[in-house]
Amino acid sequence: MSSSTRRGFLGFVSASAAGLLPDRAHAANVATDAEPACILTPQAEEGPFYSDPKLIRSDIAEGRPGVPLTLRLGVIDAGSCTAIHDARVDIWHCDAKGLYSAFAGQSDDHTIDATGKTFLRGTQTTDGAGWVTFNTIYPGWYDGRTTHIHFKVFLRDRTVLTGQTFLPDALNEFIYTNVPDYGSRARQRMVINANDHVIERSDPEHRAFCAVKEERDRYIATLTLGVDRRAEATVGRVGPPPLLPPGLRGGPPPGPPPGGMGGPTFGRPIKDRLAALVPGLKRDH
Repeated sequence: MSSSTRRGFLGFVSASAAGLLPDRAHAANVATDAEPACILTPQAEEGPFYSDPKLIRSDIAEGRPGVPLTLRLGVIDAGSCTAIHDARVDIWHCDAKGLYSAFAGQSDDHTIDATGKTFLRGTQTTDGAGWVTFNTIYPGWYDGRTTHIHFKVFLRDRTVLTGQTFLPDALNEFIYTNVPDYGSRARQRMVINANDHVIERSDPEHRAFCAVKEERDRYIATLTLGVDRRAEATVGRVGPPPLLPPGLRGGPPPGPPPGGMGGPTFGRPIKDRLAALVPGLKRDH
């Protein structure tokens, strides 16, 4: 998608999504507020797709098509509520079609080999105020999971936090429905924030949800990560990426393996999808 076309789509998305996101002004204020939240950010599973390409960079899109997104992460000591500088922060996420770099068996039919690719992965070191910034694209989705971005925080050689951050589902739905880069999928997105197993188990209080602000040419997502300097993260991988039997390879792509740390591949059924997507919406049935 050309820059001008992409900006046109983003402007359309920004204007239209406004009606879907309640209290958008409050979300924007939160996103630009420097006051840290002095609580521990919940640990969450690393998942099967972590790779460290040893690329220290802020621009991680590598030309992948999608809506521009800037992710700002602040790292603080949750005990003293002070910023932590020189912390290493890794992030990684899938592209608009749900593909991760560095692994084979990608796409809805598991036919794309992204081995050796490094898109949508990167490392930054926090500045004096405890912040890192990544320029990327809005993540897509794959069967079994809601929209998410993975992160790890290291202090020296210790992993003090492994987690995932999440985005507003009304905005997710609008982008996936209206922006062509995210469309033409074989199946409907069945797992959303309301029934994602990682959120239900690891983050029921939504402490790792980003605040999102609209700019003219991108979204800006912001989250403060509260860590325990003395901790060592114990939440690890969910095994290798699952290799499905030949008869199932047209089925669900890279959700967590059944029975493993990832729990069930699909979330519980949602009776009222619209009410689950839009916070505070009440409908008569």
